[in-house]
Amino acid sequence: MRKTVTLLFTLISAAAFSQSPTSSRLSSGVDVGAAFKKDYLVPSITYYEMLNLDANQIFSIGWTVKAGAFYGSNLEYLTAPAKLTREKTGFQALGASLVPANIDTMQFDRVSVTSVNFGLRAQVKLGPVEIGAGTDLLGIAFGKNREGNYKSSTGTFQYTNKNNVVDTVSFVKFPLQYAQPQRINARLLGDNNRGALSSEVYVRLRVMRRMGIKAGYQWITTEMRASNENLENDNRRFRNRASMTYVALTFPFFK
Repeated sequence: MRKTVTLLFTLISAAAFSQSPTSSRLSSGVDVGAAFKKDYLVPSITYYEMLNLDANQIFSIGWTVKAGAFYGSNLEYLTAPAKLTREKTGFQALGASLVPANIDTMQFDRVSVTSVNFGLRAQVKLGPVEIGAGTDLLGIAFGKNREGNYKSSTGTFQYTNKNNVVDTVSFVKFPLQYAQPQRINARLLGDNNRGALSSEVYVRLRVMRRMGIKAGYQWITTEMRASNENLENDNRRFRNRASMTYVALTFPFFK
């Protein structure tokens, strides 16, 4: 994580100094903050670059690169793939009902995920106040292998016993299973999504020329990938969804 953050700050600094301070159409900066609630802490550093769409600089759109960490305790992760949760994929899954019979769970005492994501942002400026929304689109994630309690009444997996004989056994008999964060993050809508992603709405107040206070609300998704595949439904992926308050300081590079 330390190497990732160092590299990100290097890229941010290079981008900042390469920009012309006289540009009226571009603005950029860094948000340093965290989302949080009971059992969750999600700090992040986000570089953003915005393009003003009008002469008065009221409307703007842009892109973001965010390096973040996710820390959770006593979390429940549910079966993730849309083909199981909705029994449909693509756009058809968005309006389909949840299928409870297909849902297994993994319960973890602790989860930690580090991610780097590219995203989009839109914003409206009203004097010193900026109102906006953003979402992650694509990225990568990594983290520690964690032991969890796998709950499935029908699931089975391949198990190699002490005599090196491969057998098919039930998760009921061997509920303690290992999982690690899903590596690829992709915004594909609803249960089609993969990996560690977040969306946000926010309000920012510019208290100084070079600093602002940002407050918002974030919807955060993380995924864990089980070491053993459930042979009954070919699934390894489990998802946790959470929503929480977000606060940050903003440091613009130029205005």
